[in-house]
Amino acid sequence: MYLTAVIDWYSRYTVGWRLSDTMRACEVCACARSAFSAHGTPACMNSDQGSIFGSDDYVSLLKGKGIRQSMDGKARWRDNVLIERWFRTLKSECLRNLEYGTPRELEAIISKFVDYYNNERIHQSLDYDVPADWYADGFPKAA
Repeated sequence: MYLTAVIDWYSRYTVGWRLSDTMRACEVCACARSAFSAHGTPACMNSDQGSIFGSDDYVSLLKGKGIRQSMDGKARWRDNVLIERWFRTLKSECLRNLEYGTPRELEAIISKFVDYYNNERIHQSLDYDVPADWYADGFPKAA
């Protein structure tokens, strides 16, 4: 199974995710479209240099929405650190301890985790608030 997730860098709020059994650009694009529909269109999208993120479908989607595409450079782990930490947290705090037998069960586990991560899990970097508080309050809270 392949998981695509979109995270807001400022608040660490997970604005979209999609689980699929194939690693194709159409799945990543569907995840991005869903996130844009629910939360608005960002000015910039950052990703790693995977072939999906360089595909014509993905590049065209961003270009068509006026979104600047940013790809981290080779060996530039800092550029994707927030989403990498999110995946690490999902694996270490959730998936490692649970069993699932079907994709539907895995999807339910991930859905519950995303809700927990956004609304209950505090973050030191957010002054021990949850991402939902920072996402809802927007940029003035940082000032």
